Formats: sequence, C-alpha cells, structure tokens
Amino acid sequence: MNKELTFLRTFAAVTAISITMLATLAFKKIGNQRFSEIDVERINIVEKDGTIKMIITNVERFPNGTDKINNRSTNSDRKKRSGMLFFNDEGIETGGFIYDGKKNKNGHSAGLSLTYDQYDGDQVMQLLTQDVEQGDKRFVSSTLAFNDRPSKESQLKTMEIMKELEELHKKDPKLMEEKYKEYGAQGLIGGVPRVMLGKSKSQNNGLFLFDDKGMPRAMFYVDKENNAKLDFFDEKGNTIVSFPESKK
Repeated sequence: MNKELTFLRTFAAVTAISITMLATLAFKKIGNQRFSEIDVERINIVEKDGTIKMIITNVERFPNGTDKINNRSTNSDRKKRSGMLFFNDEGIETGGFIYDGKKNKNGHSAGLSLTYDQYDGDQVMQLLTQDVEQGDKRFVSSTLAFNDRPSKESQLKTMEIMKELEELHKKDPKLMEEKYKEYGAQGLIGGVPRVMLGKSKSQNNGLFLFDDKGMPRAMFYVDKENNAKLDFFDEKGNTIVSFPESKK
C-alpha cells in the first residue's frame, strides 16, 4: 500500500510539472507570432511598464463614462465610436481616429475624424468628413482645420469645469455664461478656429482664415455657383473688400 501511494504521488507530481513546462513553453515561443486572421473587440498597445500608448476598439469597448486609461478619467460625455485613440509617454490622450455611420428614418448620418491634440489639451488639428442626408437633401463636407487652444488648458481640469458649468446652467444660465467667460479669461477653457481648408456649411469650397477670437478675416473660395471670390472682413465680421467687386 505504501509503495502504491508513493507511486501515485510521484506520478501526480511529474504530471503537474510536465503540464506546467508545456504551458510555459507554449507561451514563450521564440520569435513573432503570425496569424492569418484574428477577431478581437479591442487591442491595447502597451509599454513594458503597462502604460497604454494606443487603443484600437469597437464601439462597445470604446472608453468613456467611468472608464479610466492610465489611471486617468476619460471624457464621460464622449459618444462611443469605433476607431483608435493615441496616448503620449505620460499616458495622456493626444488624439485619435474615429468614425461612424448609419441610416435613420430621415436618411443617414456618417462621419470620420482624425485629430491631434495640444499637450494635455484638446485638438489643434482635425481632418473631418461629414455626410448627412435628410429627406431629399444631402450635405457632404471634408475639411482640414487648425485651432488655437487655451495656454493653461488641462484635460482633467476641463472636465471638472464643464461639470461645474453644466450644474450652473440648470440653476442660472446667466451665471453660467459669466463663469464661462471668467474661465476663458484665465486661459483654462475655450479655443477658436484659425485656419480651415475645405467646404463650409454655405457650400463654399476654399481657404478660410480666422483671427485669435475665432472671427473670419479672409476667405479665398469658389462658391456653389462656381464663382471664384476673395473676401476680407473687419473684427466684427463686416466685409471690407471683395474681389471681384459685385456688379450692381
């Protein structure tokens, strides 16, 4: 009986060691692994220390709400979309590539956006395509835009401010507007367009330039009647000069 027990214990120990060695070798295969095709819902590209540098994700696993990336809160109000998100060496989001598109009862809505963010801030460059159909009308626009962002902007601080302003708006919209201007004057929130190349909402195709307050100052474009134009504006948006001059 003792010999049988010794044999069984030895056999169990050897079997356990063999299984462990096989499992270890299976996951330590030398060289890169090659797959013809894989199906995944999300991929996190990480550094050795675990810092996430890029996320490739479907709609459902897109981070928002209470999700945290690199121990940082994500934008709770951001819509879930499929695409990619980029993060810098400190784990701060630096931009992304997102897209969506679907039919609705009036037509369809689709979009694609590639953005690059200011350090610890929001986007300073965006490549954007929008395609919206409502009934018998369809608007398709592709633009490349460059923006100025506040000098003291911080992603986490911006989220705090936006929540504060949202609560103020429920109680006193006028007070909210005053608080918004106050934070803007401090360089904490805001941001304005400076350069846009593409099609405007008025169906003009061209180059559009803005001042540091976001007001249009110059436009070189072809309008929807195929007329080439060059317009200049003052700080209030009034037309100063147009070429060619309009015929009366």
